[in-house]
Amino acid sequence: MSAGVLPAATAAKTTSKRERTTRPLALIAGLSILALLLGVGVVALFWTPYPPMSTGVGGVYAPPSLAHPFGTDRLGADVLSRTMAAATVDVSITVAVVLLSLTIGTLWGSLAGFYGGWFDYLTMRALELLNSFPSLLLAMLVIAVAGPGILNVILVVALLPLPDYVRLARAELRSKKTWQFAEAAQLVGRRPSGVLFSHLVPNSLRPLLTFASVNASYVAATVGALGFLGLGIQPGAAEWGSMIARGQDAILSGQWWVAGFPGLAIFLLAAAFHLLSDAIADSRDQGGAW
Repeated sequence: MSAGVLPAATAAKTTSKRERTTRPLALIAGLSILALLLGVGVVALFWTPYPPMSTGVGGVYAPPSLAHPFGTDRLGADVLSRTMAAATVDVSITVAVVLLSLTIGTLWGSLAGFYGGWFDYLTMRALELLNSFPSLLLAMLVIAVAGPGILNVILVVALLPLPDYVRLARAELRSKKTWQFAEAAQLVGRRPSGVLFSHLVPNSLRPLLTFASVNASYVAATVGALGFLGLGIQPGAAEWGSMIARGQDAILSGQWWVAGFPGLAIFLLAAAFHLLSDAIADSRDQGGAW
């Protein structure tokens, strides 16, 4: 019997060791990619090889070279300069959307889960109404009416995952408000709002942060999709999705770099958040720090 148990125990230890090794690697990789994109966006605020909005700085559809490492597009604009400038826009929008959804969803769901009653009932009906519309279609309709612009994109895209944040926060509060420390705090005279924001909400953040890191990948792709459809920021501005749309026809004729490099940037941004979400989820499952 011991001969059968030992290999199983050894295999379990090996798997556990591999998981502990993979978690920091995913965290480091995700943070490194995100830091790189953030750094590029910050640098682009002060310097790019060529003015991002200028055309005719090189030949039309010039391939990647020392003068233009990412080549040029159909108007002779430098793709590297536009990709760098777009990093400022896309990364900022993605982070702003996630923070806005996380903040509103956590507060709304926590209040509904803690107080219940008519507010909880109205909350669930409102979430059902929001979920009755296809998310991307809803975003397209609202932006088509409100018009393109960074603020409109942030507000609309932040609305799409809001029901998920609210439901998750509500479920966490409903399960934790009966914990002994919460009941003890109320028994010694703490105000309900004090118990909620000092004890319950902080203890409910880990799953919400895990979901936020997962949702960030979806947000990055959604922002790119809206830009591709011409519903992002102002037309002609440097934004990865609109750059892909601008270069999609060139792919068929061999000028892959026009859409390829901004597409790679969106992939890297989504991959960075995906790696971070894996690391946070693994830490949560193993009871480690996040």
